[in-house]
Amino acid sequence: MEKRVMTDSKRRRGLVVASAVLGGVLVLSACSEGADDASAEGTKSPSSQAQVDEAAAKDTSEAQIAISPKNGATNVGINNDAKVTVTKGTLSEVTMTTADGTDVPGTMSDDSTSWQPDGQLDRSTTYKITASAKDAKGRAAHENSSFTTVSPSNSFIGNFTPEDGSTVGVGMPVSINFDKAISDQKAVQEGITVTSSSGQEVVGHWFNSQRLDFRPEQYWEGNSTVTLKLDLDGVEGAPGVFGVQQKTVTFTIGRNQVSTVDAQSKTMTVTRDGQTVKTIPISSGSPENPTYNGQMVISEKFKETRMNGATVGFTDDDGKGEYDIKDVPHAMRLSTSGTFIHGNYWGAKSIFGSVNTSHGCVGLADVKGAGDDNQPAAWFYNNSLIGDVVVVKNSPDKTIKPDNGLNGWNLNWADWQAGSAV
Repeated sequence: MEKRVMTDSKRRRGLVVASAVLGGVLVLSACSEGADDASAEGTKSPSSQAQVDEAAAKDTSEAQIAISPKNGATNVGINNDAKVTVTKGTLSEVTMTTADGTDVPGTMSDDSTSWQPDGQLDRSTTYKITASAKDAKGRAAHENSSFTTVSPSNSFIGNFTPEDGSTVGVGMPVSINFDKAISDQKAVQEGITVTSSSGQEVVGHWFNSQRLDFRPEQYWEGNSTVTLKLDLDGVEGAPGVFGVQQKTVTFTIGRNQVSTVDAQSKTMTVTRDGQTVKTIPISSGSPENPTYNGQMVISEKFKETRMNGATVGFTDDDGKGEYDIKDVPHAMRLSTSGTFIHGNYWGAKSIFGSVNTSHGCVGLADVKGAGDDNQPAAWFYNNSLIGDVVVVKNSPDKTIKPDNGLNGWNLNWADWQAGSAV
């Protein structure tokens, strides 16, 4: 009995000691919860975290990479918008790809501080740029961006004439036809400049929301050079519709040739640099279908072409064209509506210089097949440039509208200037 009592007494003392130890642990835990529990969870105290951040900052590259356009941008221009630059360092690698992984070639600057794609980007395309750089201590920095270029439905282009590198007559305007209506005509016109080596003042004129022509007050000076600059990339021509063109076009003005058709005397006088070089008998529009009066510019040349009256409203009772000549020789267009100056092989030679018989065109004697350079029509065709001026006078018809072809010369200078948006 006594032995068992002693055992129970020891057990009770042991429990007291254990309770005291546990109590101590609980007290210690309660007093050090912020530190010991945090250590148990693998995190740092505010003071130790600050030390870690400071150490990391000391090891961070100073190189600052900037990618343009910003990540997630849309309606991005396709010419100049994409670019990578770095400050406080040099670029070590730049890659640009389409969404399907196709590489876009680009060029690094000589000092390795900038990079740009080599050519024009595609519209409606998503591109990704990844760039790496190093600072003076060799520490690396990285940057990524993704953007989408403007879509055809959200962009506009201008189809222009004359062509780059061409030689044209003194009447040739710069004519730009946009593929979408332009509501902010001022912004678009400010993105276009036309200059001449002659120093002539050149002014733009809007015929409508999609056509903008440029010309000086008088015809271009012969043998001068005209430069058209389109700086429309990113210009908002209408709400949500942006330009994508950046282009420089240069063309040369040839000799000064102006030909005057007198519908009453039925002759055409060709002057070159102020001197008469040839007088040609003609046959212009009949009294029922007279030729327009006014200054007209040759816009197209065809050694042979088809002319069907149905395409310009001359039809018979069956709806067929009053004429359909499939091989009109030496034809040169003077208006959008169908006025030409051309060779005529089907009429009697006696009509030229004596009778006006056409449906509004100006006819010159010629042969079928356009094979005889001695014919008046052949001579005029071979000695004419696109952009040469043909003036028609003394016809019973009205003056041609300025926007019917490249014929803005029929507006006086004040009216022309009034059509400018700048």
